[in-house]
Amino acid sequence: MKKLVTFGLLVLFLSIAQITIARPLMVFVSIVPQKYFLEKIGGDLVEVAVMVQPGASPATYEPKPRQMVALAKADIYFAIGVPFEATWLKKISATNTKMVVVHTEAGIQKVAMITHHQHEEEAEQHQGKTGQRHVRHLSKDPHIWLSPPLVMQQARNILNGLVALDKAHRPIYEANYRNFIVEIVDLDLELKRTFETDEDHLEFMVFHPSWGYFARAYGLKQIPIEMEGKEPKPAELQYLIQYGREHGIKAIFVQPQFSWQAAQTIAHSLGGQIILVDPLAPDWKKNLQEVAVKFQTALR
Repeated sequence: MKKLVTFGLLVLFLSIAQITIARPLMVFVSIVPQKYFLEKIGGDLVEVAVMVQPGASPATYEPKPRQMVALAKADIYFAIGVPFEATWLKKISATNTKMVVVHTEAGIQKVAMITHHQHEEEAEQHQGKTGQRHVRHLSKDPHIWLSPPLVMQQARNILNGLVALDKAHRPIYEANYRNFIVEIVDLDLELKRTFETDEDHLEFMVFHPSWGYFARAYGLKQIPIEMEGKEPKPAELQYLIQYGREHGIKAIFVQPQFSWQAAQTIAHSLGGQIILVDPLAPDWKKNLQEVAVKFQTALR
């Protein structure tokens, strides 16, 4: 009887140990699309929580107390370089010194955003006359998850981060990674076919400049209304309306995380329409496919 009890306790101990070892990695990401990437590569081996909740902006987000509590139990955090991380990433790391932080934007050359807003004073000063466009370079564009070619680099960084922490499951992560890369390549080819045209510089107007990398990848050009959280001044608004008229722009693209007031004013003046596109939608692949169709339709 004593041997049976001892054997039973041993079996119970081993079962508990296996459960502990086999638990999914507790993973945090900054934005919703990253969850798609992590689940593609990590599969059932990861449990993913997102910092910036749907409807919130990565530019101004502040973590909730319950999220800070959950971070204390996390194994790994995948950053992506969105603005709120500049303020919060060090604080997040301090809540859990054992948590590994992986920068998925590593190795990606970010480009500066530009504004096409027109100041009459700037035009006169810099170009000697009004009515000409003044292009001013601003901060680096963080929206790297909206370009499939750039997501390939992010996927490699995610793979390396998972393998470094969980070497035992490396073959699974690598197999999932290869499948994800095939998915990205297929999507990239599909989007290139969508925008096949003999025309140059196909332009679309957006409220917030989220789609710069997407535009660069597929021969498009975004015309932003708002830049760095600042809505256009009256002179800038008038310039954008005039620009839209001259270039036949009839659709203004907006996203749910920002006010649409200025976009609606421009759309009304152009006799056009407001079209919703969400750069933070959860189904990354499906979202880019749907956004491409909306852009392509508006560009006709």
